[in-house]
Amino acid sequence: MKSKVFFTDLKVRKDFENTLSKIRRLFDAAGFESLIDKNELTAIKLHFGERGNEGFISPVHVRQVVDKARNCGANPFLTDTNTLYSGSRRNAVDHLTTAIEHGFGYEVTRAPLVIADGLDGNNFHEVAIAGNHFDKVKIASSIADSHSMIVMSHFKGHELAGFGGAIKNLAMGCAAVPGKMEQHAGLHPEVDPDSCIGCGRCVETCIYEALEISESIASVRHEKCIGCGECMLVCPVKAIDFNQERDAEKFIEMMTEYALGAVTGKQKKVGYMNFLVNITPECDCAPWSDIPLVPDIGILASIDPVAIDAASLYLVNQQHGIVHSKLHSNFEIGEDKFKGVWENSAGNHQLDYGEKIGLGSRDYELIKI
Repeated sequence: MKSKVFFTDLKVRKDFENTLSKIRRLFDAAGFESLIDKNELTAIKLHFGERGNEGFISPVHVRQVVDKARNCGANPFLTDTNTLYSGSRRNAVDHLTTAIEHGFGYEVTRAPLVIADGLDGNNFHEVAIAGNHFDKVKIASSIADSHSMIVMSHFKGHELAGFGGAIKNLAMGCAAVPGKMEQHAGLHPEVDPDSCIGCGRCVETCIYEALEISESIASVRHEKCIGCGECMLVCPVKAIDFNQERDAEKFIEMMTEYALGAVTGKQKKVGYMNFLVNITPECDCAPWSDIPLVPDIGILASIDPVAIDAASLYLVNQQHGIVHSKLHSNFEIGEDKFKGVWENSAGNHQLDYGEKIGLGSRDYELIKI
């Protein structure tokens, strides 16, 4: 049977209708109230955005889901996990400060903020799964301990994963820092010596001291590198990259197995919303937001993470690409927009592998409300 994915565009057709009312209607249409019982601790899983980024979901939109969860009698809380790389979300103190600066405080959202893997990212439960790469995964304690969860994802591009949606929000977003390290294991960025200008920004940024400058060219100390990819983000001439052909599919498979671990034990207690607005080429972990690749599309809701990501990817690819964006190809309707930015990415493998391991189904019915 096809998984149901509910969709609303952003057009306003009635005087009393707006995006906020549409989010509430999506919550109802997708049956999220059946996922949440009275007095449950309900995690609202978000990405609060790196400082300097503007692509994250609006706190005003999040408030609508919080209110709906409260109406179900639950105790909702907003949550995310700490990052591997340096920045404004590496520990819970900085992370909470960034979340409040971005408008996610209680006065707007009416929900407390909980950094799910603790002060330094090391609070987790090991969850057993039947994966090909992992037999257990390290899920942040407050997410593993929650009784139900609504995963709210900003759908956007990602250099290695192809795109970031519900699956990536579950996987990287619900893993404690040691779990993030496991997902990045084996990834080794490489420096193109012909492109490197020896500016040293990668060396200055890497908190693991995994890069050095020798004879005015950067090089990677692979014995120290954890594969987080921050050096790639900060390189001004894009001289650092992963070997996509070698690394992408394995990374995606490990990531998708972590997504399975994040919902293990509460498969029928998790709902998903994908926001197809400000569809940027990079993740919200970047300390900037680039020009969107396509116009704003709408919002989707489902209880199937594979189906909602498959529908989101389809809708993105049905748009004309924005000329002045980071797209270098695939501007036409039906062409893969994320491959138009990240040529060697393998985003579809998230969907294929997610279906293979039982995370969800690629077969969906798109229902417009």
